[in-house]
Amino acid sequence: MQKNKPSVASIQPKLLINKNSGWRKALQNWELYLFIAPAFFYYLIFHYGPMYGVQIAFKNFIPVKGILGSPWAGFDHFERFFNSYYFWDLLWNTLSISLYELAIGFPLPIILALAFNEVKDGFFKRTVQTVTYAPHFISVVVMAGMIITFLSPSSGIVIHLLTALGINAPDFLTDPAWFKTMYVLSGVWQGTGWGTIIYLAALSSVDPQLHEAAVMDGANRFRRIWHINIPTIVPTITILLILNMGSILGVGFEKILLLQNPLNMGSSDVISTFVYRAGLVDAQYSFSTAVGLFNSVVNAVLLVVVNRIARRTSETSLW
Repeated sequence: MQKNKPSVASIQPKLLINKNSGWRKALQNWELYLFIAPAFFYYLIFHYGPMYGVQIAFKNFIPVKGILGSPWAGFDHFERFFNSYYFWDLLWNTLSISLYELAIGFPLPIILALAFNEVKDGFFKRTVQTVTYAPHFISVVVMAGMIITFLSPSSGIVIHLLTALGINAPDFLTDPAWFKTMYVLSGVWQGTGWGTIIYLAALSSVDPQLHEAAVMDGANRFRRIWHINIPTIVPTITILLILNMGSILGVGFEKILLLQNPLNMGSSDVISTFVYRAGLVDAQYSFSTAVGLFNSVVNAVLLVVVNRIARRTSETSLW
């Protein structure tokens, strides 16, 4: 015999009870919602609100007429960018810098965190941590000034040191072949120490009894790191890798713009610097918005794809 299906009249009171209970819980915990309100309104006003202007990418924007009064252009600006002679150069420079930075800068904080975790608490450990963390607090402008000062062909201390050692110093600031290495290595020096904080926090959750049992079983330090510490931070590594892959085309333009010059433009010109020049310098608002929208869409697609791959291959993902 078939079971009697619940009627609509019997379901509606349950839905009302669930809604009322949800509002009741929200009122009971109003302090929590008050704390999260500034962050909520910040993202709503400064991140989601400006997305209204994305439609400029599909219009021939005229400031006098405004967004609504400007005529539609469809995908003309996207076609112009895709068919331009500099499209593949910009895409290659952006991808190569991002992948180069990911290949070198991503594993180094993990290695440094594992090394810090093996050092006993003391003056040496605190000193090394402070020295490695400190560069993170240097501003981008100061960092670019330091790079230019150290690598200047006429007065750079690094150039003079290499010359004193009998090494023919290359033109770090003007040679396009050296720009990406200079950019990536300076960024690694500035951010590696700070990046270890997350991994050290994850390593703090390791149960000391696991190491004690491994020592009793005869496991050396390397095997304990490989079989205990690394599996503990694998979920953290996965999450950070997904986030980094989601910003693979999001190379920040501030540092590149400060180090950029006409001689190294062949390898330093990326999508973000091109958007800056096209939008603010040349006042091509619609075209620069279209290029920036293309960049954001590619990053979003990569984030979703990498997150789905991580979810299917492991139990860790963003959603």
